[in-house]
Amino acid sequence: MNQNTKKGPLSHIKLIEMAGLGPCPMCAMLLAELGATVIRIDRKSPIDLGIKRPIEYDLLRRSRPAIGLDLKNPKAVELVLKLVASSDGLIEGFRPGVMEKMGLGPDVCMQRNPKFVFGRITGWGQDGPLAQEAAHDLNYIALTGVLNALGQRNGPPAIPLNLIGDFGGGALYLAMGVLAALMNAQVSGKGQVVDSAIVDGVSSLATMFYGFKAAGMWRDVRGTNTIDSGSYFCNVYQCSDDSWVSISSVEGRFNQIMLKKIGIDLSTCGEQMDPNLWPAMKEKLQAIFKTKTRNEWCAVFEGSDSCFAPVLSFDEVAQNPHMQHRKTIININGIDQPAPAPRFSRTPLGEPTPPMPINAQNTWDTLGQWMEPEQLEQYVNQGVIEAI
Repeated sequence: MNQNTKKGPLSHIKLIEMAGLGPCPMCAMLLAELGATVIRIDRKSPIDLGIKRPIEYDLLRRSRPAIGLDLKNPKAVELVLKLVASSDGLIEGFRPGVMEKMGLGPDVCMQRNPKFVFGRITGWGQDGPLAQEAAHDLNYIALTGVLNALGQRNGPPAIPLNLIGDFGGGALYLAMGVLAALMNAQVSGKGQVVDSAIVDGVSSLATMFYGFKAAGMWRDVRGTNTIDSGSYFCNVYQCSDDSWVSISSVEGRFNQIMLKKIGIDLSTCGEQMDPNLWPAMKEKLQAIFKTKTRNEWCAVFEGSDSCFAPVLSFDEVAQNPHMQHRKTIININGIDQPAPAPRFSRTPLGEPTPPMPINAQNTWDTLGQWMEPEQLEQYVNQGVIEAI
């Protein structure tokens, strides 16, 4: 992964990733696939940080090399600081204070490199009463009020994978913060710390709903609002083959098209935005959708502005004609996976490279792009890295 072969708008950027949980590797993957040269610093013998699986299936580790270091060894810390001196930034996801204890805190890094951007991702943030408490994605979105808003009426909150917390409010906000700080460093000559907290990011994602609530347009009872499964026109319906379809015809003109497509007389529907009519309309639509299979409904709605889509499984996505046309799902070494996003007209992105195992050869090859061979030999003699 030589730097001069990198593609994408960030091909001039070099970053360090401190190995950690979901949001940090997700952010590192995104930045690497935008073209940045990213080096992942892991333990010499990585511990399992999540669900155990062979490395080739740990897709968040794709598109960048990894090296193993014992950061309890001062010489290994010194090696990382050498990388800091010649890179643009670092991202880490440890509890507050851990990097400082290792001798790799932002003050130390910025002494080596004044333009250095130090990106930090945690659930609770770098300060506050909960800052040192262990938790995971579900706990973070619970505290923001977002989890309470998800799910059907009279049912429990729906668990939205870890897409909203770890990745939406976490990894993406860290990536945005790091990119903003890198842009500022280019004009100011000064780096800074980016404190990205999942509770902050998820709360930011909910901005629109705070506005709805202040305007009296949102109830704190899940499954009773326009776009949270409360309405009939923004909902999912089961078909005769037990598959599901989605309808999101919020705008009046789209809703009229949808109702006509399924054979409902518009004069019998009443005011679309009257929540008192929604329960009966949902029952009526469910009965209608149960009369055909999902594929038959796809044929009915094809080519119309009905705001309709089938609910696909992960296995089905790659076979969908639109997703095939976009090449949204690609296959690398026999493994289906999402392609990098977004897309660029002048600096197109390269194809992801598979996750790289940690071994002596890969460590040597990777560090050889950052330092001279005699320096590598010195670290071999000091026992920091293995000889090949």
